[in-house]
Amino acid sequence: MTRWGIIGLVMLGTIINYLTRSALSVAAPTMMVALHMTEKNYGVITSVFQFGIMLQPIAGYILDIVKLKLGLALFAVAWGLITMAHALAGNWQGLAFLRGLQGFAEGIAQPGGLKVVAEWFPAKERGFASGIYNIGASLGSMLAPPLVAWAILQYNWQAAFIISGGLALIWAALWYVCYQSPDRHKRLSAAEHDYIKAGQESELETRAQRPSPLRIMRQRNFWGMAIARFLADPTWGTLVFWVPLYLSSVRGFDLKHIALFAWLPFAAADLGCLFGPALALWIQNMGVSLINARRWAFTIGACMMTCVPFVGYVASPYMAIALLCVGAFAHQTLSVNVITLASDLFPRGEVATVAGMVGTAANLGALLISLAIGLLVAKIGYAPFFILIGGLDLVGAAVLWLLIKPRPASAEAGA
Repeated sequence: MTRWGIIGLVMLGTIINYLTRSALSVAAPTMMVALHMTEKNYGVITSVFQFGIMLQPIAGYILDIVKLKLGLALFAVAWGLITMAHALAGNWQGLAFLRGLQGFAEGIAQPGGLKVVAEWFPAKERGFASGIYNIGASLGSMLAPPLVAWAILQYNWQAAFIISGGLALIWAALWYVCYQSPDRHKRLSAAEHDYIKAGQESELETRAQRPSPLRIMRQRNFWGMAIARFLADPTWGTLVFWVPLYLSSVRGFDLKHIALFAWLPFAAADLGCLFGPALALWIQNMGVSLINARRWAFTIGACMMTCVPFVGYVASPYMAIALLCVGAFAHQTLSVNVITLASDLFPRGEVATVAGMVGTAANLGALLISLAIGLLVAKIGYAPFFILIGGLDLVGAAVLWLLIKPRPASAEAGA
């Protein structure tokens, strides 16, 4: 069962990736005072981070060229050192610069994880494998509130970034020492190797030529995934970067209360990471094709998202957190299915590039919502934004049904 150990190692890296990126949101109330930041400044900082992640097609392309072992190790070292450098920021402008660099380095998470899934798992297991490593996103965001709050209360806000950045360096070393491709891994039995290969689509075998972004962009399957994630990822951006500040400024939570409660939506998101692929598999077992099963799972998650608009209107802060938990569960239910589509529809030699390009669209959506919140929250509050993200996924579901064709990416463009 070597493949499950490999995806466990990827999940660990994803935990650290999202822990380091989420540290800022938990430290934000403290840092806004220390660095004299306004909400508009904070909105710019989070948007610069999202812009950095939007460059993940470059990261994915590099990964398709240099391969997983070296590529993921180098990017992890980069985001670890950049995170530690946050402790040196003396103003919000310097912090924004570092966040942009961190965004680019941490943007490798989805392309890298999906490339591992494409290489190590048969088609029927990809959904669960993607769900497992995507649990890392929720776990990392879940661990950030208690860890960062502890570091600030015990030491200072700088310590939070030094500690979390150091964890990334440890993981980079662990990955480089432990990882090998399926064809070279010494602990992979011949039976497991044959099982993996037998369950992968022959038409998605790696092409000899390098990935072509222009060829990818000519395919409607790419645009179906890209638009759906553009509409879905504002939810995750809001949860990661704005919910701790929302709990502080609107619900009156102090740092200890944030540490106690801000992790709960991400715990619910962990369950969504497992429920999403399980739901798709259950639908598939009813005789529905793999691609249609993923689309139905996305649609069901989108329907569950309609509870989020009530977050801004309930009187109880604990009911607001409960609704955010349902929203986080729903988001990961749909998100893990649309993310996995890249490995179902595109050749394995293009998966990281495709995932990076789709990730650009996803993070553009998160960037725009973060900019909008930063600019408008002082005037209109958070409620309109909860209404917006509660409805966008229904549009995304319609896009998936209209654009995605359950045929290999090697088909003619426009098929």
